[in-house]
Amino acid sequence: MELNGQGFVEKEEVDTQEGGRANKGFNSDSEIIKELSHQGKADINSQLDGGRRRVSYASENNRKTSQEINLPTKRVNIEYETDSPEKPFLYSVSETPPVHMLLLIGFQHALLSLSGSLAVVLIAADVICAKDNAEFVSQMLSSTLLVNGVSTILMVTIGARLPLYQGAYGGYIIPLLTLMQIDPTRCTVTSPSATPHNSTLGFDSSSQASFNEEQSKKDLILTYFNEIQGCLMIVGAIHFLVGATGLVGVLLRFVGPITIVPSILLLGIYVAEPVMAFVVPHWGMSLLTCAIGFILAFYLSKWKMPIPMWTPTKGFHVIRYPFHQIYAILIAVIISWLISLIITEAGGFTDDPTDKAYQARTDARLESITSAKWFFMPYPGLYGTPSFSSTVFVGFLIATFISILDSIGDYYACAATCRVPPPPSFAVNRGIAVEGFCTILSGLLGCPQATTTYGANIGAIGITRVSSRSAFIITGIIYVVFGIIGKISAVFVTIPYPVLGGALIIMMGMFNGVVLSNLVAVDLTSSRNLAIMGVSILMGLLVPLWVKTYPNDISTGNTEVDFILKGLLGNPNFSGAILACFLDNTVPGTLEERGIAAWQNQGQENEDSGGTIDYVEGLELYETWLPRPIKEWKGLEYIPFMPTPTKRKRSLSGQWARRKSLIAGVSDVMV
Repeated sequence: MELNGQGFVEKEEVDTQEGGRANKGFNSDSEIIKELSHQGKADINSQLDGGRRRVSYASENNRKTSQEINLPTKRVNIEYETDSPEKPFLYSVSETPPVHMLLLIGFQHALLSLSGSLAVVLIAADVICAKDNAEFVSQMLSSTLLVNGVSTILMVTIGARLPLYQGAYGGYIIPLLTLMQIDPTRCTVTSPSATPHNSTLGFDSSSQASFNEEQSKKDLILTYFNEIQGCLMIVGAIHFLVGATGLVGVLLRFVGPITIVPSILLLGIYVAEPVMAFVVPHWGMSLLTCAIGFILAFYLSKWKMPIPMWTPTKGFHVIRYPFHQIYAILIAVIISWLISLIITEAGGFTDDPTDKAYQARTDARLESITSAKWFFMPYPGLYGTPSFSSTVFVGFLIATFISILDSIGDYYACAATCRVPPPPSFAVNRGIAVEGFCTILSGLLGCPQATTTYGANIGAIGITRVSSRSAFIITGIIYVVFGIIGKISAVFVTIPYPVLGGALIIMMGMFNGVVLSNLVAVDLTSSRNLAIMGVSILMGLLVPLWVKTYPNDISTGNTEVDFILKGLLGNPNFSGAILACFLDNTVPGTLEERGIAAWQNQGQENEDSGGTIDYVEGLELYETWLPRPIKEWKGLEYIPFMPTPTKRKRSLSGQWARRKSLIAGVSDVMV
């Protein structure tokens, strides 16, 4: 279809698969011509690819000149193809796969992220002195899995509305590890506790007529855990307000990759000591687990496993699928778990419970299964009244802001992986607000940490070529079931420590590598940037080490103030992040050099640079299901997490939607 200089449609050419060509002229509606004449700088190619239109934006340099086509205006080519090239995704974000595939993909994402949540819970149990209480650990894991499922469902349906999995965030464990470093005797019971017995955890307080050390230890666990609950709810409210009020944009003005990378990298380095507790019971089993996972995930990454299948249309056939790569950690854990079982039955591991090697046995914590309830439903107040700790609160607050900025990066990464436009500001604000609400929920229901977006599941989307939101809703439902059925959570607790330690080596190592990938937007040839990051990382390690080695050097005359200062300075995120943020905002440097310009303009580089943007869906997928009269209400302009007509017209999503509807109208006229 071509438009002449007077704005009339001269002809239309449609090529069919059979080889015929039909030419027919018609007069276009003046409104359509007017809209076409006001379109932007890009050519529009609309293709029906398996029932899906794709819109690409070509640069000014790629466009034919008016002398070549003898027309001052654009040309719209509409092609219908029956044999189109391979689609980028089997199912896009808004599409729903068949039930059998939906369940398979959802279960896959659930298993992929299960080990990460388990590791965070076990480390948290160690720092709140509950490592030896298998029943309490099982209940914490059940609460964590339940909240993970609810958070994932809320994020997919209400939050950013992208296929994102919300899992346990290890950043909230760092403040607790700091307290353990500055107070090595925090888990030692020296005097009877005045705290009343709490039978809601399943402990039989009526059978203990007098004080004993075991009950006092349980009361100590509750004391520490109630502080975690109270602080989680407070920082969750702050987290929610940051998203609901649109303060995310303010944060991005001052905090960029040079601040975030040292902070999160220190988190990955600082957990080396708790990870060692899982590795040392048997280095051989840990290294075996690590080796199996590494071989499957990386050495065999280019090999696709042959899998026999049968379908009614093709019958028995073999497909190639990277099954071993997707489930690398899970397969490594299962194989090592079975080997540990064989060695345990053969008597290869010690049966002395006081020996650290005892944790390599598969029956070391079997009592957690027998003592766990079949059904467990956490509720507010189950563990007592939440309390407050200033040291824990400040540590959690730092972890909250780091989690916010990390999640924003994951939102853009997910959009790029799914081949959809980057999330607009209202979708980002809404996603952060939902994460804050789920942090409050974590504190209410008894989780030792909040949730955040998991990047591993984003990578799995590109491998499976299924980006459907429905699959992640199924993942959330699976986690809710795991959390409610207590026996399932208890089974995961029985994994031998060395097996879990080997999995942690891979996961935390990958975590550190992913953190470093955020430096792609930073000018690494700048001595300014290198000095700031290097000094921040060194100070983030040096200051906590000083607090741990010489705790008496901090003495203000007030015991409570001393403890708070030790908790702050002993937190590597605090020491490293504060210094990095201060230096990055005071040492002269351009926004491009610091990487902040790239963060603030994520998703617009392709359009500005003239590259081709080929999206499988438009930005309408970020909008809620509210009725149209509410969406058109002018008052929404003042709500940061809701789209407004004005913002949509100025954004890429508005251009995309108008062009798509226009092309659809033209094709309807031709048909």
